[in-house]
Amino acid sequence: MDRHSVWQEIIEVRTYETDFQGVWKPAAFFRAMEEATVHHAAVLKTDFFTLQQYDLAWVLARNKIKFFHFPGGGTKVVVKTWPKGIQQKIFGMRDYSMSGEDGQIFALATSAWLVINTKTRHFVKLDQLPNILPDNEGLSALDDSLEKMVHPGEMQEMNTYKARYSSLDLMGHVNNTHYVDWIFDSFPIDQIRGRKLNWLQINFSSEVKPEEVVNVSVGEDPKQHLTYSVVGTNQITNMIAFDAQFGLNEISQ
Repeated sequence: MDRHSVWQEIIEVRTYETDFQGVWKPAAFFRAMEEATVHHAAVLKTDFFTLQQYDLAWVLARNKIKFFHFPGGGTKVVVKTWPKGIQQKIFGMRDYSMSGEDGQIFALATSAWLVINTKTRHFVKLDQLPNILPDNEGLSALDDSLEKMVHPGEMQEMNTYKARYSSLDLMGHVNNTHYVDWIFDSFPIDQIRGRKLNWLQINFSSEVKPEEVVNVSVGEDPKQHLTYSVVGTNQITNMIAFDAQFGLNEISQ
């Protein structure tokens, strides 16, 4: 295996990244994954600035993460990430593991990425990338498939968010990690208190541009206790911006 096939970095949980229970917020996991992806892409010469020369860009399409332990402030986190081949001809797969320095697993994740032509905004095949990604055949953090999700028939609108300065990224649209914040900001604190996030899948369907408004609706799965669906709809375009599902566990006393 090439030494650049798997990327590893060690980061520290910052106090401002923790929640009212003193542990890493869900969005912080996603930001750690995004940062590691950026660093690895630079080494593989498939980063934003390299692809910009070819009128190409990566777009995160789907992401699923399973949580095992939520670290507190000051904890060192070992973040690993690696490409995992191609699925359905257009998805570039990438996996992640996050653990403590002692090897305790904090979270495992898998993600699906698309490449777009930035001029036409159309998806292109990954063979148009200027450099070949390592395949890492057989190396997998999470084998779960990333499919489209089915949501409950009854969804209740819980919150509305406008794309402002703090939520925008280099691509000029709402950064994917902010959707995770929007998801949990749409739930009453008491619905989260005393419970632990078990897993979360989020699919990204269309970008949200500056000043656009997203309505976030929530529904509970009638067949699975403490399993919720969340759908974000762009008020301006009437398109789904993102949809997600997650499961909670009661924290045993």
